[in-house]
Amino acid sequence: MTDHSLHRRRPPGLSLLAGALSALTISGCASLAPTAAPVAAASPAAQWQAPLPTAARTAARTAAPAAASADAAATPPPTDRAAELKRWWMQFNDTPLAQLIDAAQAASPSVSAARSRIEQARAARVAGGAALGPSVDARAGLARSRVDLSTPILTSATLGLQAAWELDLFGGNAAGLDAAQARLEGAQAGWHDARISMAAETASAYLALRACEAQLAQTTLDAASRAEISRLTGLATQAGFQAPANAALARASAAQGNASLTQQRAQCDLAVKALVALTAVPEPALRELLRPGAQRLPEPAQLSVAQVPAAVLAQRPDLFIAERELAAAGADLTQARAQRYPRIALAGSITPTRLDIGGVSANGTVWSVGPVTVTLPIFDGGVRRANAQAAQARLDAAASGYAGSLRTAVREVEEALVGLQSTAARGEDAAIAADGFARSYRAVEARYKGGLASLFELEDARRSAVAAQSALIDLRRERVAAWIALYRALGGGWDATDAVADASETPRG
Repeated sequence: MTDHSLHRRRPPGLSLLAGALSALTISGCASLAPTAAPVAAASPAAQWQAPLPTAARTAARTAAPAAASADAAATPPPTDRAAELKRWWMQFNDTPLAQLIDAAQAASPSVSAARSRIEQARAARVAGGAALGPSVDARAGLARSRVDLSTPILTSATLGLQAAWELDLFGGNAAGLDAAQARLEGAQAGWHDARISMAAETASAYLALRACEAQLAQTTLDAASRAEISRLTGLATQAGFQAPANAALARASAAQGNASLTQQRAQCDLAVKALVALTAVPEPALRELLRPGAQRLPEPAQLSVAQVPAAVLAQRPDLFIAERELAAAGADLTQARAQRYPRIALAGSITPTRLDIGGVSANGTVWSVGPVTVTLPIFDGGVRRANAQAAQARLDAAASGYAGSLRTAVREVEEALVGLQSTAARGEDAAIAADGFARSYRAVEARYKGGLASLFELEDARRSAVAAQSALIDLRRERVAAWIALYRALGGGWDATDAVADASETPRG
């Protein structure tokens, strides 16, 4: 009789399982590479469209190649530009402004939240790194037992170590670490971005207050002049030299001047309260700090701008954050895809044991290597596939977000450059207009007091003079605001190496 037991065919299920395991193991790595959706216009233009702040760089855009090369040689390197931006606030020579920026950065909830995000990202990176290595647990046990009443008590004590390690065959755990590292670097850049934004916001609020004070000074002079004209017109009316209608018009003008003065004071008070909210400095102390330099608008130094937009955009922390989030999304996709393939885990333990029964003791060591566990996903209702699809969608969204951030950054720089060009072009005309209307008003006022001009002529000259002076103050404020916007658009002195270098150290302050 022939024994057919050794020639039995393997069950079909085992053959399919072995074939699937081999196929997945061989082809798995080839399909793990993330692919982002194509992003249109994901790189900046070759040069700025708006003129640069200095005449030399503006001319260099249309000059001959040799002249352009000479100008490029004179352009400060990126490290010098970053240092220039970091020192920029000190070049204002405005002590209250520097103190307010420091106070605002220290009290800012956004800066504090950014610091907390760094701690979260650092903890996630530690967890991601731990997934690549084995885990070791200690375990201890103590048991006392008796089989029946006729046998002595058995006491056993164990103290051992148990280790487990999942092999990272398809790079899922390594991708998780890469994602955590990218997000940590992005969080570091986010802390710098929050500080830069807070500095620019505080400077803008401070500028608004100083411009308001300058307008208040002009409004005060105007209200006093209106009151004096009203007084003189009233006296002239009583003496019969002016018509009662002129006296009524003068009183109305004086009342209007007082109303404008009250409104301007309220605006300045609101500007102070905005600074209180930003800096957390008590209002009495803040007003005392602001007393020096009242009515004087800050005067910033010029900033150098690289002719190549890519060199400028590399200094922006918000773009670095978007790029790091894109890298993290790609790593997340690799990790999600790896979950669809087999996993191999190793385990082992060593446990010294002491037994004590009836006064007799024995020591020994129990150890084991294994089991080696192979986990092959077969059916999960489409969960792993859905997770990979969601990760791919997040990668596409991150790519689109990066392209959008890039366009926004270019727009902000271009807008700041246009603002600087516009205010510079209007500055001389605005100053001439303010001086001319002021001279005209003084001349009409003298003629009015001499009885050679009507009150209507005086009021018309006053309106023109006040409007021209107000426009000049607004223009000066607009120009400083354009410099502040350019500072922020250029990245505020941040450098990409800051985030990488700080990835192992949380910034303080």
